[in-house]
Amino acid sequence: MTDLSLFLCGDVMLGRGIDQILRVPGKPKLFEAHAMSVLRYVQLAEELHGPIPRHVPPEYVWGDALAAMAQEKPALRIVNLETAVTTASRPWPKGINYRMHPGNVDCLTAARINCCVVANNHVLDWGREGLVETLDSLRRAGIRVSGAGHDATEAAAPAMLAVPGGSRLLVFGFAATSSGVPQAWAAGSTTPGVNLLPDLSTDRAARLAGSTRQLRRPGDLLMASIHWGGNWGYAIEAGQRAFAHALIDGGFDLVHGHSSHHPKALEVHRGRLVLYGCGDFINDYEGIAGYERFRGDLSLMYFPRLDAATGALRALRMVPVQISRFRLRRPSAGDAAWLYDVISRESHGLDTRLAPCGDGSFAIEGAAA
Repeated sequence: MTDLSLFLCGDVMLGRGIDQILRVPGKPKLFEAHAMSVLRYVQLAEELHGPIPRHVPPEYVWGDALAAMAQEKPALRIVNLETAVTTASRPWPKGINYRMHPGNVDCLTAARINCCVVANNHVLDWGREGLVETLDSLRRAGIRVSGAGHDATEAAAPAMLAVPGGSRLLVFGFAATSSGVPQAWAAGSTTPGVNLLPDLSTDRAARLAGSTRQLRRPGDLLMASIHWGGNWGYAIEAGQRAFAHALIDGGFDLVHGHSSHHPKALEVHRGRLVLYGCGDFINDYEGIAGYERFRGDLSLMYFPRLDAATGALRALRMVPVQISRFRLRRPSAGDAAWLYDVISRESHGLDTRLAPCGDGSFAIEGAAA
């Protein structure tokens, strides 16, 4: 085997309103300032786009994304799951709390997700009890987990995914406080929590890269999946860029950034892919006003193809999708072109050139160079 094909995306938020349309809806009570029931979010979406069916099959929310995956045939599918999977009833007092009933975990297996990164600012929304149930629910479903654990050692350990040909992809999940992760959520020696980054210094990145050497076998590839930064805006912080470069300089092959509610710029550093913000992929934000200029309803499916021997990026295809009625669909030609123009403009500032593919998708130019 010469190439490893992947599917990556940003935040998959299957809780709250989306949980209510799945086959096993959880309790609808919320503890938010502006909504006391998750049904309010279903109502807002229906007011904008029309009726949404209830008790939908597990593949419903993925919509047209499933056909794109079938066409690309990625060997591994990796998402940032920004939802607790739990029936826990005591929310962390943070204002917004996401949870999906464990009975709906088949929503993830329906898309054949191999790995959920859970180092983010919603996985402990229902406390440590909710986190433990989330970890156990995913593992019972056969889904590997990265970025959180029953203790600090487990939280820092990578998900080890078998790659056709005998090697592995090691997925390390990290969370930064800049994304809204409370310091108290850090995993401890005997305390469940997330793999929290103390800082984004280049020294920290070098130490993280160095700590992987005892785990890495010949032929293994390394991916860093990081929840960092704010929700809105296209600017790439200098500290994030330096941290990503230092990870790659230290031996990582791919940096998968998320937290922004819309896709951001990407670049290729020393032949390796850096995604600074993949955007929300699935959420229940339809009908919520504000930040319309960022078009948070539009997102991207990322299909990188890596040299399986070296980790170098050989190609990257990006397929636009749009959230409507809590389901992913292919956007209009005009909306796809708008997203291409934005990501092309922002990536150009990082010396990365994109090119349209003629079907609404687009790609990096000269990725294998």
